Amino acid sequence: MTVQVQSYHVPVLLKESVDALDIKSNGVYADATYGGGGHSREILSRLGENGKLFAFDKDADAIDNFNAQGNAKSPSFCLIHNNFRFIKNFLCYNGQPLADGILADLGVSSHQFDIGERGFSFRYDAPLDMRMNRLAGKNAASVVNERSQEELEYIFGTYGEVDSPGRVAAAVIKAREKRRIETTADLAIAVKQFYNTQTEHKFLAKLFQALRIEVNDEMRSLEYFLQGAMESLKSGGRLSIITYHSLEDRMVKNFLKCGNVQGEVKKDFYGRIECPFKLVTRKPVVPSEAEISANTRSRSAKLRVAEKI
Repeated sequence: MTVQVQSYHVPVLLKESVDALDIKSNGVYADATYGGGGHSREILSRLGENGKLFAFDKDADAIDNFNAQGNAKSPSFCLIHNNFRFIKNFLCYNGQPLADGILADLGVSSHQFDIGERGFSFRYDAPLDMRMNRLAGKNAASVVNERSQEELEYIFGTYGEVDSPGRVAAAVIKAREKRRIETTADLAIAVKQFYNTQTEHKFLAKLFQALRIEVNDEMRSLEYFLQGAMESLKSGGRLSIITYHSLEDRMVKNFLKCGNVQGEVKKDFYGRIECPFKLVTRKPVVPSEAEISANTRSRSAKLRVAEKI
C-alpha cells in the first residue's frame, strides 16, 4: 500500500511523531488527521502484512487527492471521510476497538491555506468560507454577519487572543450594517484601523484563526477526540499529537498530564494522582532549524507524546 505525498501538504515532525508511536509490525494504528498522507505513508512503511492503519479526514479535498493518486485498495489501510472526534465509533465499527497507537497533526493543511477559494487565508480575496467540511452549513461569512457583538468579542478574544476584541467586534458590526461582509478582503477592510503594514500579518492571522476555530468547532472536536482516543488505546498504546497554537496545546498538555482538558488534578483515596497516561515527552518536541527553514509553517509546532497506563 502506497500513499502518495505531493504538494498537497508537507508533514511536520514526521519522523519524530511516528517514531514516538513505537510501531509494532502487526499493530493497529490510527492517523486521525490524514491531510496529504505523509504521516500515514510513514506509518504504513513500518507495518507488516498483518498491520492495520485507519486514517481520518473530514475534508473532501483530502479524499479526492488520495483517490486521484490511483491508490489501490489494501487490507492494511482504511481511509475514513469523517471527523476525528468520532474515532472511537469508527474503530469499533471496523472491528478494531483498540489501537496500539494514535497520531494527530492538528494543523491546517497547506492545501487549505493555499487554495484561495477555501477562504482560510487573507493572502487571497476570496469567499469568507473556512469550512474544513464544505458540507457543513456554517461558514465564516455567516459568523461575522449573524453573530452578536458579544459573541464576536468572545470568539476574537478567546480563540484568536486578539487585542481589544470588543473594539474589533464593534468595527465588524459597523461594517456589516453598511454592507454584508462576504470576502476575506471585506473583513480585512472592516478592521483595517487595528493594523498597519508592520502588524497586518500578525493581527489578521489571529483574527482568521479565531474564525476558523469557531466555524469548525475545533476546540470541542479536539476534546471529543482526546477522550475517544484515550478510550480507544490499548494499555501501553501511544498517543502522539502535534499542536500549533496555545489553545489546543494547553488542552493536549492538560489531558496527557491529568486526563482532562481542564487540567484538574484528581487523586484517589490514598492521595495518588489519577491519570490514564504516563508522559513519554516531559517537554514538547519542536522542529529543528533545518525543518523550519524548509517549511516555515512548522515553526509553531509542538509534539507531545504519552503512553496509556
